[in-house]
Amino acid sequence: MKIVGTNVNECTLCGACESTCSTFYYKEDNRQKSTIQVEELPDQRGAAISVCNQCGDCIAICPVLAIKKSQSGVVVLNKKLCIGCYNCVGVCPTGTMFWHEDLTEPFKCIACARCTKECPTEAIFMQEV
Repeated sequence: MKIVGTNVNECTLCGACESTCSTFYYKEDNRQKSTIQVEELPDQRGAAISVCNQCGDCIAICPVLAIKKSQSGVVVLNKKLCIGCYNCVGVCPTGTMFWHEDLTEPFKCIACARCTKECPTEAIFMQEV
């Protein structure tokens, strides 16, 4: 299975990954609607990159079975089944099941690789696990 890997030492905090993700999926450049989140650490210690590791902890908590693993092993959310309870957001151990007030359902990385293609320093990349 391929997931998005990170190398925080290479991150320049440019925001290209967040912009690419939100623009592709939500048609607006809005980092809060990106499935990858980059934060500057305090005291100029670099960056923290948050992206789903596809662990699947969110699957069992969904009361309507809207979250499943695809054949490739990626955790996906069926928006048509989702009732917007956000249990998955609360249970996510990596804090990478996101929500936004404009949306009726949570969202997460599906390892599409679009962000990795736009990263100028390869701080994010596709890796086999």
